[in-house]
Amino acid sequence: MSKIKCDHCHLEYEKEVMIKDYSLHFCCKGCQGVYHLLKTDGLDSFYDKLGNKTIAPPLEVDNDVEKFDTHSFEENFIATTNEGFKKIDLIIEGIHCAACVWLNEKVLFDTEGIIEANINFSTNKAKIVWDNEKIKLSQIILKIRSIGYNAYAYDATIADEKATKSKRDFFIRMMVAVFATMNIMMLSVAKYTGFFTGIDEQIKNYIHFGEFILSTPVLFYSGWIFFKGAYYGLKNRILNMDFLVSSGATFSYIYSLYILFGGKGESYFDSVAMIITFVLVGKYLEVIGKKSAVDTLDKIKSSIPLEATIIENSIKKVLPINSVKVGDIVELKDGEKASFDGELLSEIASFDESSISGEALPVDKQKGSIIYSGTINCESVIRYKVTKSYKDSTLNSIVTLLEDSLSSKPKIEHKANEVSKGFSVTILGLSLLTFIVWYFFGLDLGFDYKGTDHFEKSFIVAISVIVIACPCALALATPIASLIGISELAKKGLLFKEAKFIETLANANTLVLDKTGTITKGKLKVVKAKIKDDNIHKLNLLYSLLDSSSHPISQSVKKYLNEKYTLVNKELYEIKTISAKGVIAKYKNIDGKVFNLLGGNIKLLRDNKINYKFESKNSVYIFAIDSKVIATFELEDEIKEGAKEFVSNMKKMNIDVIMLTGDNEQTAKEVALKVGIKNYVFGVNPIEKAQFIKELKKENKCVVMAGDGVNDSVALASSDVAVAMGNSADIALSVSDIVLLNNSLKSLEESFTISKRTYKFIKQNLFISLLYNAITIPLAMAGFVIPLVAALSMSLSSLIVVGNSMRIKLKS
Repeated sequence: MSKIKCDHCHLEYEKEVMIKDYSLHFCCKGCQGVYHLLKTDGLDSFYDKLGNKTIAPPLEVDNDVEKFDTHSFEENFIATTNEGFKKIDLIIEGIHCAACVWLNEKVLFDTEGIIEANINFSTNKAKIVWDNEKIKLSQIILKIRSIGYNAYAYDATIADEKATKSKRDFFIRMMVAVFATMNIMMLSVAKYTGFFTGIDEQIKNYIHFGEFILSTPVLFYSGWIFFKGAYYGLKNRILNMDFLVSSGATFSYIYSLYILFGGKGESYFDSVAMIITFVLVGKYLEVIGKKSAVDTLDKIKSSIPLEATIIENSIKKVLPINSVKVGDIVELKDGEKASFDGELLSEIASFDESSISGEALPVDKQKGSIIYSGTINCESVIRYKVTKSYKDSTLNSIVTLLEDSLSSKPKIEHKANEVSKGFSVTILGLSLLTFIVWYFFGLDLGFDYKGTDHFEKSFIVAISVIVIACPCALALATPIASLIGISELAKKGLLFKEAKFIETLANANTLVLDKTGTITKGKLKVVKAKIKDDNIHKLNLLYSLLDSSSHPISQSVKKYLNEKYTLVNKELYEIKTISAKGVIAKYKNIDGKVFNLLGGNIKLLRDNKINYKFESKNSVYIFAIDSKVIATFELEDEIKEGAKEFVSNMKKMNIDVIMLTGDNEQTAKEVALKVGIKNYVFGVNPIEKAQFIKELKKENKCVVMAGDGVNDSVALASSDVAVAMGNSADIALSVSDIVLLNNSLKSLEESFTISKRTYKFIKQNLFISLLYNAITIPLAMAGFVIPLVAALSMSLSSLIVVGNSMRIKLKS
C-alpha cells in the first residue's frame, strides 16, 4: 500500500485510510477542520513556516471547558491586573517548534478581547491577559483547541518536574563529558610524548581512534546544549559564547576526522572534549540555581493553611480558604495559624507575630485588635471577624511579592555575555580573514605542514586561530576562581548557593541588617532581677509556676533561676493561663494551708487588685504569693558578640550599614547606639522592608540583606544578595543566596573579605586570558602555530588560570 502525507500535520498514512477533500488528504476530521479554519482566517502561511516538519494531529480532549469559568478555578489560577483585566499562565500542550508558537500567538492576538498573549517556546508557558467583559477563559481555551492544541492552567508542580528533569539531564551530560575527557587525557599523554620523542604511526592511529570514540558522545550528547544555544542565538542574530564553543569544537572535530581517515598530522579530539567539559560545568551551576527558585515558592505556599473553621449561626463549618468571605467569623485554636486578616472578637488573645514583625515575643491583643494572616494563636481558643479575603491578605501579599522578587533577580552575567558576543564575532572574523589571506595570497613563512596542499594549509591555519582563541581560559576565569573561593568560604561556615553572588557581594556598597536574630541573638535574657524574699521554699514555688508555662518569658526566667539556684518542682493545682498576661495557680502545703500564686506582667497584678508600681522599658515578669510581690525580673534580647566591631569593619570597607526592624523606636535606638549603627528604620512590616530595599536599589545601591525570619523573606528576595543566618526559618533559608551556618557576624564579615579577594583574582584571570589571546592569535594568524600547538597553548592558558586561582587559598 502507498503512503501519503496529511495536508495539515504532514504525517504519513496509508492512502486508503485518509479522508479525501477534493485534491487534499487528511488523516482525521480534526486535521481537516483545523486546515479549513486556518484557510478561512487567512492563517494558511503557517504551513510555509512549518515547512517539511510534522506536527501532532489535533488532540482529543474532554469537553470540560465549563470548569475554566467557575469561581473556584478563578480563585486558584486567575489574577486581576491593575487595569481590571484578567490574567492567567497556561501550559499549551502540543507546541514543538517556532511555527507552533507563531500560530498560537497569531490566533490569540487576532481574537477580540485578548489584550496580551506571549508564549515561551522553551517552557510552553503562555501568559494571557484578556477583557472578561468581551471573552471568557473557556472561549480562549476552545480557540486554542480549535487549531489543534490543548491548554491547561500552569501549576507549580509542573514547573518543579521540568526543573528537576533539566537538572538531571545536565548532570548526566556533565558526567559523560567528565568521564570521557579523563580517559582522553590519559591517551593524550602518550600522543604528546610521541610527538616530541617519536611514535609508531600505527600506535598513533590507535590513539586517534580511541580519542574519536570517546570525544564523539562528548560533542554530540554532552555538547548538544551549546549547539542548541548557538542555534537560538543565530535565530535572534546573536553570535554568543555557545556559538564559539560549538564552532571551535566542531571544526576541531572535523579536522580530526580528516586526520583519522588518512590525513597527515595530529588529531585534536582531546581539545574537543576539553572545550565542552570545562564550559558545561559552569552551565550546570546555573541549572541548580533555577531549581532552587522553584523549590522556594513551593515551600512557602505549602505553609499556608488550606482550610478554616467558620462559625455560622452557632454552627461550626470547615471551609476551603478560598470559600471564606469578608465578614465571616473564624475560630482559631491554640497553635493554629490565621489564614486571613481580621478583627479580634474575643476579649483578649496572644499572637506570635514573628512571621510578620520578626520579633520573638508574643503580642497581646484585646477586643477590636487587628489579626494578621500568617500569625499564630499562642494560648486559648479565640474568634475573629474576617476583614480581608485570602487573596488580599498580608500572607498572600508576601507570597506574591516574593514570587515577583525571585523572577526579577539581577542577571550578573549580562556584561560577560556582551563581551563574549563581541569576542565570538571577532575571532570568527579573524579566522575567516586568515583563511582568505592564506588561500588567495598564498602566504608561506616556511613552516612545514607535513605535505598538506594549499587549501588544507589555509584551513589548518584558520582552525588554529579558532582553537588557540577558544574561550577555555576566558570561560574558566570566573568559575574556577569562584569555586575555589566558595570552597574556602564553606570551610568557614559560609554556603553560597551560586558562584555569581561572589561578584555581587564584592561590589556591594550597602548592607541591610534585620535586628532580631541577626544583630541580636533572638533569645531573651534576664538583665535585672530583684528577689525580695529568697526563701528557698518560695523560690521553689516560683520555679514550679514557671515550669507550668511554655511562654518565652517564663522559660527565660526559669533558665536564669537554674543558673543561680538548685530548685525543685512542687505540685500545683488549678493552674490557669491568662492570655497575654501570665499564669495563676494554687499550692497546698502539708499543713493544708493554700497559697495563691501569680506570675506575669503588670496587667495581671492589676486584674488581681495588687497595687504595685513598676516601670521598665524591657519585658517584665513579676511573681507574687497571696498578693505580695516576691520577685521581679527584667528581660531583653542580647546583642551578639562582636557586633560593634563588625559594624566598624564594614564601614572600613566603605559599606553603609542600615538596620531594619519591626520593633519600636526606643528598642531600635538602643540597639543601634550599642553597635554603632547611625542609620536605622523601626516599626516596619515585611512589605515595607521589601519596599525599602527596592528604594535603595533605585538609588543604584548594590544591596546585601541579612535576616533570619519568615518576615525577612520578601526583603531578602528583593535584595541583590540575600544572606540567611544559620538559625533562620526554612523560608528565609530557601530564598537566600548565602547561608551562615554558624550564625556569626564574624562569618558575615569574612564573606565580604573572601568575596572581594576572589573577585580580585577573577579580574586577574580575565586579564591573563585576554593577554594570552592578544599575543597568541596574531601568531596563529601568521602561521606560526599549528592546531596541536594551539591546543597545547590553549590548555596551558587554562592551567595558568587555574594555578592563579589556587592562590586564593594561600591567604585564607
